[in-house]
Amino acid sequence: MKKRILIFLLIGLLSISIIGCSSKVSTPVSKDVLDMEWSEVESAAKGSVVNFYGWGGDEKVNRWLDTVIAPALKDNYDITLNRVPMNAEDFLNKLLGDKQVGNEKGSIDVLWINGENFYTAKNNELLFGPFLDKLPNAQKYINLDEEDVKYDFGYPVEGYEAPYGKAQLVFIYDRAKIDAPPKNHIELLELAKKYPGKITYPAPPDFTGSAFVRNIIYDVCGYETFQTLEDGALENNVAPGMDYLRELKPYLWRKGETYPATVAQLNNMFADGEVLFGMSYTPYYASGRITDGEFSETTDTFVFDKGNIGNTHFLAIPFNAQNKAGAMVTINYIEGFEAQISKYNPEQWGDLPVLDYNKLSQEEKQVFDSIPLGKGGIPQNILMEHRVPEMPARFIPRIEEIWVQVLSKKGE
Repeated sequence: MKKRILIFLLIGLLSISIIGCSSKVSTPVSKDVLDMEWSEVESAAKGSVVNFYGWGGDEKVNRWLDTVIAPALKDNYDITLNRVPMNAEDFLNKLLGDKQVGNEKGSIDVLWINGENFYTAKNNELLFGPFLDKLPNAQKYINLDEEDVKYDFGYPVEGYEAPYGKAQLVFIYDRAKIDAPPKNHIELLELAKKYPGKITYPAPPDFTGSAFVRNIIYDVCGYETFQTLEDGALENNVAPGMDYLRELKPYLWRKGETYPATVAQLNNMFADGEVLFGMSYTPYYASGRITDGEFSETTDTFVFDKGNIGNTHFLAIPFNAQNKAGAMVTINYIEGFEAQISKYNPEQWGDLPVLDYNKLSQEEKQVFDSIPLGKGGIPQNILMEHRVPEMPARFIPRIEEIWVQVLSKKGE
């Protein structure tokens, strides 16, 4: 909560400073990069270091970046990838501070970002671009007219970020312990009453915990209302979902007096048998952990009948990145077939690719179709049939605040 307050204070200061410093949007070098031929961008990036900032809470994702992407960038482009784990709220605070004092020489080159964080960054002119159309692999492999690419949590992208992967919230359970997973919020409550203390979810603002709360709101209230909802009507419309979560609370782990701080903590609790359910925004996360021996062979994945939230996560470049050429080459490589197909493999990550299947060559389609998705995963066609759109980005911080007020002891 303190981080959010700091962001809002910085935004207030920034809005004042932008009036007097509106000319300081990007450096002359950044404009030159967008005017270069792609071969010139690659030449400018050669031998450079790219500072990649993003969430570092999943060791499998970290390992993929460090052992797959970093060596490929070094071998192909002589780029050294420096991965810096940092939560989005923290790097947004850093960029807002840079903007407010006019610092044009930043320390971040690439951001892993989406949702309300992209909304904040773009609204406050913290991003460089538009650059998406400059990336050859985006043109070759991605459907740039797809809704999930043009909009991020309902907010226009307009070329200021490039799709990194597709996510969809899934729930994880053990068939040896539960005969049939709940199909909806009603059956989830019944199960919680049957097994008190064996169900919980990460506390917002954990990214996945926040998504779980929104998914419950959708299942209780329906998702359609929120796509066109006026700001002032949000609290009344989420109230039935919050009432449900309040009813669920006494049957949760530790009677809902405390919650796992992160989704990693929750999934470790599931692996240890402390709770009956885990969850992930990576649909094939469970498959990877079964392969690694961390989840049992009887682990499986499910979604609600009405659907689970899906979105796209993105990569962006800060307004004051000092290595914009290196950032663009890095992002372009990650947009390509080799990186995306590697990321799709549950043994590497299990993240849904942003590739447009119809744009693949016959040989590439064969490689795509041959990826072993392992045990415990849901077929892509079933996922897509049960995929519902995200809430508009501007609603998410407020929903998290309401959750704290209604359900967290911090709000009491």
